[in-house]
Amino acid sequence: MTGTTAGPAGPAAGTRWTLRTATTVYQVRLAPGGGWAELAYWGPALDDPPVPGPLEYAGPTPYSTPADAAACEYAPLGVRHFAQLDLVAERPAPGGEGLRGTVWRHTGDELTDKDGGTELRVHFADDLQRLTATLCYRVHPGHDVIERWAEIGNEGDTPLRLERVRSAGFTVPTPGGALLHHLHGRWAQEFQADRVELRHGRFTLESRLGLTGLSHSPWVAVQPLAEPDGPTWSAALAWSGSWTIDVDADAAAGTTRVGLGRLPNETAIVLAPGETLATPPACGVYSGDGLQGVARAWHAYQRTLRRPVTPPIVYNSWFATGFDVRADRQLELARTAAAIGVETFVVDDGWFTGRDDDRGGLGDWEPDPAKFPGGFAEFVAGVRALGLGFGLWIEPEGVSPRSRLFAEHPDWVYRIPGRPMTTIRNQYVLDLGRDDAAAWVWETVDGLLRRYDITYLKWDMNRPMTERGPGPDRDGRHVANFHRILERLRRDHPHVVVEGCAAGGGRVDLATAARCDVLWPSDNTGPLDRLAVQDGFLHGYAPHLMSSWVTDDPGLFDTAPRSLAFRFAVAMSGALGIGADIGAWGEAERAEAARWVALYRSIRHVIRDGEVHRHGDPSLPVYAVEYALEDTVVLLAWRTGPARGSGTHTGRPVRVRLRGVDPAAAYRLRDDGGGHDGGHDGGQGRRDGGRHGGAALAATGLVPLPDDAADAAVIVLDRE
Repeated sequence: MTGTTAGPAGPAAGTRWTLRTATTVYQVRLAPGGGWAELAYWGPALDDPPVPGPLEYAGPTPYSTPADAAACEYAPLGVRHFAQLDLVAERPAPGGEGLRGTVWRHTGDELTDKDGGTELRVHFADDLQRLTATLCYRVHPGHDVIERWAEIGNEGDTPLRLERVRSAGFTVPTPGGALLHHLHGRWAQEFQADRVELRHGRFTLESRLGLTGLSHSPWVAVQPLAEPDGPTWSAALAWSGSWTIDVDADAAAGTTRVGLGRLPNETAIVLAPGETLATPPACGVYSGDGLQGVARAWHAYQRTLRRPVTPPIVYNSWFATGFDVRADRQLELARTAAAIGVETFVVDDGWFTGRDDDRGGLGDWEPDPAKFPGGFAEFVAGVRALGLGFGLWIEPEGVSPRSRLFAEHPDWVYRIPGRPMTTIRNQYVLDLGRDDAAAWVWETVDGLLRRYDITYLKWDMNRPMTERGPGPDRDGRHVANFHRILERLRRDHPHVVVEGCAAGGGRVDLATAARCDVLWPSDNTGPLDRLAVQDGFLHGYAPHLMSSWVTDDPGLFDTAPRSLAFRFAVAMSGALGIGADIGAWGEAERAEAARWVALYRSIRHVIRDGEVHRHGDPSLPVYAVEYALEDTVVLLAWRTGPARGSGTHTGRPVRVRLRGVDPAAAYRLRDDGGGHDGGHDGGQGRRDGGRHGGAALAATGLVPLPDDAADAAVIVLDRE
């Protein structure tokens, strides 16, 4: 770390703080007059970043103000007047016009070593409004992500209204305009990658659902329009509630600003006297290697957040049984799952009282004695005796109208007295912001984990919030208690693997990723549909988080039939699971599945920890994803389009040039002995026992699908 620190009087205007990550530098300076902090340089690591930096500006600002032209790190109304704002605060006055807007001054800063990294805190205050603000930064040499948040304090003796309170703004140089990448979708079609050319004006993404949402992901990436494969900046918000991202481009000024923050359902957050609000972290990353470079940087960061646990290969019984959960049928499936190499058996929805369909039971989390006549503990012991871990699905925030919980605590659900209550999916939402409701959730989940030998928990959330009504930061309290419960789960039950789910990918964000071991990207498990979902997911989220199942579901949008090999190769791209009705599979299918499971076990560490390189995208005839870790490279490839055509027509197979190989090394194709596509040599011929030079693999590549006989392949190369 470098920079200048000072006491309460603060440093002189023009002071710079330089924050160093693994391979980049983020430099902030104090503006002349000390009225704001602005970004000077953000890019590849330099021993001596340029002064002035590429974002600094001291020229004329006709019809504007210097702060509106500056690359402000955090911009309150009052410091800025016209450009993008992060804070709009008002001090109401009894019976009169309140003080609206903030004009602050720098009051001090600290640059310290903390937890192996560096933390910078820059303090400002508005003496008239009695508001304080601390701009917080955290970096670590183990990754390239910079975490930023703001702490807003009320030093007055009356409430302070925060009509807007974002986490941070990132300004990046985009001469000629920006190429903006984002992820959008809907239920069963999440994480669809798209891009927008933005020369002037604003592009907004947001969720008002009370949770992260299915329609958009709180993640964006920005590139200069003229350099689509060059320097790339990306930002994401670590928040599991409603959120907003504004991207403002000004081609004439040559900059684009990304502002990220919470989106409360109230018109304002009210701070009581003496209270301080900490915003959720907004995280940013730079890479000189384009969109895939920032993806790998996000993956590296997320690996630092995880626990030292390996998510098991799961079998989930939902697709086989639905709500018809019976102990004997579940044990039959568990025996089959164990025989093909599955490690954990998960009972999904339908195991608890009153849950014969989706109209009842949510909230009454007791095993149904009619479905487990020998007792639930005996059933769990039967699964565990097969050498399997045992997992359970639960939706603690869901409440059925005809549940015992709702009859006893109708005030615990979101509702507005005197107004009709809205049901979505035949259920209400528990107000987890209430401390009594949150305590009940913890006691319920903790009780299940203490009574039964459970090693895996799938936490679902299947509907957005309605009828939240006014109140003191209801969204914030709900999310805070959700996070606290997940953190306590990790502390008190460290052996339990937690999977996060919300009607599919409705709660995929950095905050949930930091508190769950795996995330469920989509309820759509159709192989071709799922490839597009997973391709988008990997833009911002690591493969160790990506729970994926092999099922018999054909999908919703592209239902072309695909082989079992194709389905396994899709699911092996992340944390492998199986959800098909394996009881209906024949012996040949089960035997093939066992071979795929064994292959995955041998390469799981590469999938989990390897650098990811995506080759093309799922809309192309051949799509591939490469994972490279130390001495091993794994390539998963799929023929997504039709066969190449008749042998009577000229056609050359698609080649994939590997990016994770060492050009100076030699690699040998691993023969897994399974007789499936995992052992073929990519059409290279077994010259020298399948030996290939790294330089050739990088320059000319290999052919993962040499003929039309296979629609998928898994190729493993080991360095000699």
